[in-house]
Amino acid sequence: MFYFNYTGVSPAMAVTNPGKGSDYAVAFRDATKQAFDGSKTYRLHLPPDVPVNNFWAVTMYDTQTRSMLQTSQTFPTVGSQSDGIKKNTDGSYDVYFAPEAPEGKEGNWLQTIPGKSWFTILRMYGPLEPWINKSWRPGEIELLK
Repeated sequence: MFYFNYTGVSPAMAVTNPGKGSDYAVAFRDATKQAFDGSKTYRLHLPPDVPVNNFWAVTMYDTQTRSMLQTSQTFPTVGSQSDGIKKNTDGSYDVYFAPEAPEGKEGNWLQTIPGKSWFTILRMYGPLEPWINKSWRPGEIELLK
C-alpha cells in the first residue's frame, strides 16, 4: 500500500525518529468501514496537544489518480499552519470533509466532490513519542450526514 500512495520514499518517510522527519496515517474508510462518499459530510477529531515538533496537516487525495483532489480550494490541505484554522476550546481540532463548508467551520474544512471518491492522509512533521507509542491517537473519521 505504501508504494501505491507515494511515488518516492525517503528515509524520513520510512523510519520514525522522535521529533524529526515525518510520519503518516492514511484513511480510506470512515468509522463504520464505508468508503468515503464525496457527497457526504465527515469529521475528523484530533485530540488536544497534537504531538509534533514541527506541524501537522490533513491532505485529501483522489483515489483514482493518487494526486491531490482538485477542488475550488487552492490546495486540499488544512493543518496547524493553515490561515483560519480554529482550535476547539479544549485545544483539540476538528477537520471537516464535505462539498460545502459547515457554517463557521470554513477554516477547518476540506472540499469534497459529489460522485468522486477520496482518501486522506494525516501528516505528522517531527512526530513526538505520544504519536509513536500510540498514547495519542486521532479519532476515526465519522459520517455526520
